[in-house]
Amino acid sequence: MKNIVLGFIILSAVCISCTKKDETCNLNDLSVTASASEVTNLETYLATAGITGAQKHPSGFYYKITQTGTGKAIVNLCSVVTVNYTGRFTNGIYFDPTTPGATSSTYFRLGDVIAGWQKGLPLISSGGKITLYIPPSLGYGSSDVKNQATGAVIIPGNSILIFDIELVSVS
Repeated sequence: MKNIVLGFIILSAVCISCTKKDETCNLNDLSVTASASEVTNLETYLATAGITGAQKHPSGFYYKITQTGTGKAIVNLCSVVTVNYTGRFTNGIYFDPTTPGATSSTYFRLGDVIAGWQKGLPLISSGGKITLYIPPSLGYGSSDVKNQATGAVIIPGNSILIFDIELVSVS
């Protein structure tokens, strides 16, 4: 009987500590959904570019998982992730990084990035690779993204964005 009670106490303590950890993440999921016209524009691009096998997410972006990953999964928006990625426009011009074939490795809290990444990255685990085709409302919207130092436009408003992402690690 003592072993059962002790086991129940330990199980309760573990459950309570897990709950407390989850409560520290006070970021809320962005409930953004792409408009029908944005989804249509994205689907037109995919068809014109001959991209097949991309799956539609309920929020309106499309994705292709090339490797699901076998490591740690993203728990919530407070998960810190390390990624290698490239970002480009539908015309093939790279905006991040600017050299085709190069990658940029960075880490960040998932809740601090665009909605398309917040919804797309949890589809894979660490070690996974995914391509995200993101309509404007799940990216940077209708406003231009500018270089803070020069004022030059880096990402024009209403841009469809394409990201090739490797999820290196999750913590």
